[in-house]
Amino acid sequence: MHIRDPIHGAIEITADERALLDSPQFQRLRNIKQLGFADLAFPGATHTRYAHCLGAMAVATRVFDALAPRLELDLDDRDRFRQTLRLAVLFHDLGHAPLSHATERIMPRVEDLHVPEWALAEKRRRDRRADHEDYTLKLVLDSGLAAEIRRCMGSHGIAPEHIASLICGRPPPGPHPFKSRGRDLLPILRQVVSGELDADRMDYLQRDSFFTGVNYGKFDADWIIQNLGHVERDGRVFLALQHRAVFAFEDFLLSRYHMFLSVYFHHASVGYEVLLQRYCDTSENEYQLPSDIDEYLGHDDVTLLTALRNSKNPWARRIVRRQGYRLLLENVPGDDGNELGQQKLQLDEAGVDCFQTVSRGVLSQYGKEATLWVKTPRGELPVGDYTPLYERYAEAATLARLYVEPERFDEARRLLAL
Repeated sequence: MHIRDPIHGAIEITADERALLDSPQFQRLRNIKQLGFADLAFPGATHTRYAHCLGAMAVATRVFDALAPRLELDLDDRDRFRQTLRLAVLFHDLGHAPLSHATERIMPRVEDLHVPEWALAEKRRRDRRADHEDYTLKLVLDSGLAAEIRRCMGSHGIAPEHIASLICGRPPPGPHPFKSRGRDLLPILRQVVSGELDADRMDYLQRDSFFTGVNYGKFDADWIIQNLGHVERDGRVFLALQHRAVFAFEDFLLSRYHMFLSVYFHHASVGYEVLLQRYCDTSENEYQLPSDIDEYLGHDDVTLLTALRNSKNPWARRIVRRQGYRLLLENVPGDDGNELGQQKLQLDEAGVDCFQTVSRGVLSQYGKEATLWVKTPRGELPVGDYTPLYERYAEAATLARLYVEPERFDEARRLLAL
């Protein structure tokens, strides 16, 4: 079976994979928009996480097929690793909440989800609030999807724990599923799921650029994939890039950076996310995300928008009627926003309701988990030691903004002598 995609063309799906695609856990993503409120500014940005996950799986498959001959894997390991990677990337966004990350503030405590301890990061507090990654792990490990994975993939030697391992980056209990010829391939497979040069970013940059109609998310994916390789350190295998493709990788990083400034941090979507936060904080649990994983499947953008339409909460009414707060002031990227803070105080003292936002875009997550290596004629170097781009963009790009209630916009301008 093939699924036609505007970014990657025909995406091939096996019969076993189709059964997993048809699961309610994955079908829910049809009703979760990839970019939340962004369609208020970019009318075409109504694409879904369902399409993104399929596209990311297609990219991950291309990456693996480029790497596999160089990894010299046994045939059984190659097929099993390939299939597990495809499913891990396909399912990496399963737990996303409706509309945006703003609704994560109404998620239950992570301990209420009962995610297995091994799948959570070692130092993450058990009493913290859950996030979308916790829900993703719960759906893969302990839901109807887990039973379907065992039914469809058991004959391939693939268990839900193996897929969750690539999503969280930690080996499951029992025999290590990603050992091959004495080497640990969990790091490199995890980097394809989530890393400096992962399939997730390589899809969403192209997809979001296409559907928003901007040009910033374009980069030479073909050249990057053709020049992927690996390095081995202490028996562990990591992702590497040939030095001749580093310029394409730098373009990839800058594409992400510019997409943050132009799309992901657009003032309209940022402002509406704050209104959604205010609704969540003042609606007295009118809308809640449940810890029961089967009930969670009933919560998507449609469910939340229905709740907002039926609500008498003033913030819900503003969202539904598209009466967002107006952007009054914005700093230049990199400014700390202190001046805006002083101006906000002036408006507060005058009784004009306003709020300040600070959006931070980091060029790279270099070194967070596993290093991307660069292979040069002189040896192998961590990418941060090879390219000066990291040093140039070491600090997060910040966009500080001041929004004001639209009914008093002109008054606010006079108060601040704008």
